[in-house]
Amino acid sequence: MKRTHAALLASLVLAGCSSPPPAPVAEAPKKEAPKTGYRIYVTNENSGDVTLIESSTMEVAATIPVGKRPRGIHASADRAKVYVALSGSPPAPPGVDESKLPPPDKSADGVGVIDVAEGKVVRTIKGGSDPEQFDLSKDGSLLFVSNEDDAKVSIVDMAAGSLLASIKVGEEPEGVTTSPDGKFVYVTSEDTGTITVIDVAARKGIKTIKVGRRPRSVAFLPDGSRAYVTNENDGTVTLIDAVRHQTIKNIRLGEAGKIKPMGLAMSADGAKLYASTGRGKMVFAIDTARNEPAGSVEVGQRPWGVALSPDGKTLFAADGPGGLVAVVDLATMTVTKKIKCGDSPWGVITVDR
Repeated sequence: MKRTHAALLASLVLAGCSSPPPAPVAEAPKKEAPKTGYRIYVTNENSGDVTLIESSTMEVAATIPVGKRPRGIHASADRAKVYVALSGSPPAPPGVDESKLPPPDKSADGVGVIDVAEGKVVRTIKGGSDPEQFDLSKDGSLLFVSNEDDAKVSIVDMAAGSLLASIKVGEEPEGVTTSPDGKFVYVTSEDTGTITVIDVAARKGIKTIKVGRRPRSVAFLPDGSRAYVTNENDGTVTLIDAVRHQTIKNIRLGEAGKIKPMGLAMSADGAKLYASTGRGKMVFAIDTARNEPAGSVEVGQRPWGVALSPDGKTLFAADGPGGLVAVVDLATMTVTKKIKCGDSPWGVITVDR
């Protein structure tokens, strides 16, 4: 009996020793951390670059060289590209003798295309002479570019990079905004104090609307029924019936010559419109139900471009002379931070991930 037990025990030990080791447990693949927040892109007119700011830290993450005099800026619908207006024409602010300026470098004119993933300019699209601002068609296939020194708007085929049409508008065109339904483009003309309404399908101007002195920017209500235009030299914002393409009233923000309305940003629900005021140093909130000012905040020396965060809680204002972007909490209308950018910040957009 003892031998039997001993033999059985030996066989069990041998069996255990000859068994293959357990298979290793495969590690689950590591998941990439989800992308959160959004990014802020700022054009710096004098330093020829774009500042990239991460919203999670509100710190500068990168500086992207783009070319001469970057000003207007927009993102593609899929957020994969950021487009920047570039110009080789020297700055010519009011009162400057343009005959004494250096000749323009027309080879620098165009719309630079930044690949967001690569973080660099991958292409430059020709967009007529001296591009300042622009907008995209609703399907993203066309660019509408204001040619400041040529009193024209160029319509450019994005894919081919070819000029489809050149439309005469008022002198010194600047602001360019596509209507929410994509049927019209409104173009401001600083020198003539007008808006040219362009029919996108017909590729021609169909009406000229007289507004105030030195109109700068245009913003539409989300439903496209109304448009707002800043009048720099009048201290006003003109309200326009965007169905009939005619003015309704002027909204006074402050004394002409002191408050100089410039850039515009519309809230996603259309309830509030925000206007920068250049040397007026302020950003105003406008209640679009009453079409009256509903608060203001001082943000810098000369705020120009303005943009809202995707959640609509924060406003960013580019302050050229200050070389920074002011961050505004819209719930309290207070500046919470100022972020140093390049030389003469001009335009600003936010791009969600």
